[in-house]
Amino acid sequence: MSHKFFPSFCMFIGCAWWVSPCPAQSLPATRQPTIEITASRIADTVDSSLADVSVITRAQIDASAAPDLIALLRLQAGVDVSRSGGAGTQTAVFLRGTNPNQVLVLIDGVRVASSNTGAFAFENLPLDAVQRVEIVRGPRASYWGSDAIGGVIQIFTRRLVGAHISASYGSYRSADGSVGYGGQSATGGFSLMLGARHVGGFSTSNPAAGEYIYNPDDNGFQNHNIVANGDYKFDSQTLSATAFRSSGTVSFDNGDPGVGFSRTLDQAIGTSLQGPIRANWQQRISLGTSRENLDTPAFSSAYTSTREQASWTNDFNVSAGQHWIAGIDYIHERGASIDNSGFGAPYAQSRNDSGVFTGWNMRGAALQGEFSARYDNNSAFGGAISGSAAVGWKADDDLRVTASYGTAFRAPNLNELYSPGYAGFYAGNPDLDAEHSRSAAVGMVWNSSANHELDLHAFSTRIRDLIDFSGGSRFQAINVEHAAIDGAELTDAWNNAVWSIDSTATIQNPRNLGTNTQLLRRPRQKFSSLLQRTVGNHGRIGLEFVASGKRMDVADYTLPGYALFNLRASFVPHPDWSVTLRLENAFNRNYELVHGYNTPGRSGYIQVRWQPAG
Repeated sequence: MSHKFFPSFCMFIGCAWWVSPCPAQSLPATRQPTIEITASRIADTVDSSLADVSVITRAQIDASAAPDLIALLRLQAGVDVSRSGGAGTQTAVFLRGTNPNQVLVLIDGVRVASSNTGAFAFENLPLDAVQRVEIVRGPRASYWGSDAIGGVIQIFTRRLVGAHISASYGSYRSADGSVGYGGQSATGGFSLMLGARHVGGFSTSNPAAGEYIYNPDDNGFQNHNIVANGDYKFDSQTLSATAFRSSGTVSFDNGDPGVGFSRTLDQAIGTSLQGPIRANWQQRISLGTSRENLDTPAFSSAYTSTREQASWTNDFNVSAGQHWIAGIDYIHERGASIDNSGFGAPYAQSRNDSGVFTGWNMRGAALQGEFSARYDNNSAFGGAISGSAAVGWKADDDLRVTASYGTAFRAPNLNELYSPGYAGFYAGNPDLDAEHSRSAAVGMVWNSSANHELDLHAFSTRIRDLIDFSGGSRFQAINVEHAAIDGAELTDAWNNAVWSIDSTATIQNPRNLGTNTQLLRRPRQKFSSLLQRTVGNHGRIGLEFVASGKRMDVADYTLPGYALFNLRASFVPHPDWSVTLRLENAFNRNYELVHGYNTPGRSGYIQVRWQPAG
């Protein structure tokens, strides 16, 4: 199939070279910013944080022309993804080999995972609504509480300055766009953006999925979304608010064509008041609410999930190089199921969680330390204590080594506690204990030159009381399993005035200690690389390479390894306009992320954006 690939590659190269002489503004830099706030809930620089943090910026998103966030997450070290079909189908994100519900996901500081399943529906997140994504690897329960066993992924929504229009079209009858406007002044600002995406799709399944699932019809996806935010400054404090709402419909194979579809809703709304109380005391008071609805008429079922949260975080500058962090959290969750199939009874349950946390951060000329602890009281299972400690030593101006240890936990989700199951099978268990983990990691960051950085991290995690639906003859939820995950991650970034290359390699061994089997859908080896070249002042071309080793799936099936090549090209023909092209799976590789479910073949996308300069 390389004969089909070559003309496409030439088209990408030609577009980038053709626009290079245009007298327009330069393309934005692709290097990530230095500030992140997720690791310890206060602003810190990525290069000085003792946690393993990476950031996906808006500039990187624009340059990629990726159709969704999954295409960008798979380029990150320690991140694995699976999806049962095309756009809008169920998507799982694994961080350092842990389960999807063992990763805390936030949107603008608001928890957004379903109270019922414990996982976030990444498939319903429109990429054009994202300003940046912060990924923190390793346990952060001592700051955030439940779910942060594998780490934290925080998504910050778009903040526009001026007018914005974006439109794209691509394979599988994919069309999406957004319009918005934002303004900023000395006292505050606002931003509002509306977006939509419609994908004709392809058949999500193949005959291997089974005769009761497979049919050859195309499965489409429609999504409509809104992102709004604003802030107002008065005295020393800033009052801000954000709102995210995504609703849509996704089709899936369910035997008879046209029968299987779900209606979805994901929403997060938050407000905060932050600023200095005194010269050495910064505070943030925040309130938030999130909601997820999933309605599947083909199964005569629907699920609703809501959450309200409140927190108060304080940062005290004790002395030069020393910070003390302290705060409190409160969360109220509700979940309900509606089942008209006759095979299960509906449930409606709620629970509360209160947490208090503290942390101390010290920075010297060569030595750095961070220690934190947290206590949670959950109405469903009782109390939990989490803690972490990390130290860093700057051997010289170019080399820093780190070591850390942390504990974390995950509260059982409402399905695991209260679900009636299906005709009595796979029912919940209100007597479940929380899952608990302990993790150790060592790392090294080496800047061999001004334009080259090498990061190496090794980690080991042990998880006990894993929840599994394997109890008795009807497979009730019970605490039975123990897991071990050992691995190492390498990130290498190099650039000069024209070329850049960013590569990652992950080696891991995620396994169930009780059965001595690999945890599902997580490869033991993974590699990615992004090679980019700037052409003139206004063009850039790039080549992505993603390779994954074999993975275990259900019923002891082994998913073969795969390798993908993607091409990208972007240019700015005018200060107000930019155009990006993308060719995914350039060699039309046939591969699976879930057994019996298809993935996109060779596919192309073009995106045009208009945003007046200045």
